[in-house]
Amino acid sequence: MPGPILIADGDGDRVLIIDARGRTMWQFPRPGVKQTGQTFKAPEAAWFTPNRKQVVVASEDYHVIRVIDIATNKIVYTYGASGIAGSGPNRLDHPDGVLMLPSGALLAPDAGNCRIVVIPAGGHALTRQLGKTGTCVHHPPQTFSDPSGLFPMTNGHYLVTEGKGGWVTEMSLTGTVSWSIRVPGIGAIYATTEAGPDLYATVDHVFPGQVLTFDHTGTVLWRYKPTGSKALNKPSLALALPNGDYLVSDKVNNRIIVVDPRTNTVVWQYGHTKVAGSSPGYLNNPTGMDLYPPASMLVTHAATMAAVTP
Repeated sequence: MPGPILIADGDGDRVLIIDARGRTMWQFPRPGVKQTGQTFKAPEAAWFTPNRKQVVVASEDYHVIRVIDIATNKIVYTYGASGIAGSGPNRLDHPDGVLMLPSGALLAPDAGNCRIVVIPAGGHALTRQLGKTGTCVHHPPQTFSDPSGLFPMTNGHYLVTEGKGGWVTEMSLTGTVSWSIRVPGIGAIYATTEAGPDLYATVDHVFPGQVLTFDHTGTVLWRYKPTGSKALNKPSLALALPNGDYLVSDKVNNRIIVVDPRTNTVVWQYGHTKVAGSSPGYLNNPTGMDLYPPASMLVTHAATMAAVTP
């Protein structure tokens, strides 16, 4: 491990930072501390913000995104109403991730509404959207079918993953599509990431699950699909590490693992396989992850993430 990691522990209703030895460095909410007047349920995606001071979180099943201040351990911003789906101002429908741009604007794949939305910093009404609300057909940038992942690329473009149909598209925020392919041999694609030059990593969110890499033509370059007692159970994210290994959230197995693609072996693990819990060393359906700054995703991509004019 290159350092600590941030984990969105979905059914644990918490986000936490652990070091490479598995020791908890920070957690929201703090154990035993109730958030007055606020609920925090089922975080599924979590990233450090570009300024490194906050964490941005999406709770897909509760239709909200939040910004949490690390120092004060408080929610400082919410978009959406917990448990209430919609498409109007301050409403989302199953946001399957969220990114904060260097400007403070938020960018989210609003999966249930089949659109990608831009929310101005601190605002509660959309300034832009890609896709047509409620039209769930793969035809980017005009329409999207279930956008289930959005990842910034080093060239300023974004990888859009569409759960229905298994599509992955490289496009700009202005709507220019560079390529769009269907990844072969996968049942439920989820949250594609950039792993290197013309190298992309994704997961098959099924049981038994898999992690694989491919290029812009859809050619699969590596596939990790263990069986038996080692099988993955609905993995939700794979991030490339600097040494070429992959950090993987093996969600229903209640663990985060590091896989060495050269040997197809697990070389690091946090969580007890198939055992859910919230005490130190345990996880409960972890979904999202991020590396600790300065290696975190939005920090390393801040210079190339395209500016958005509200």
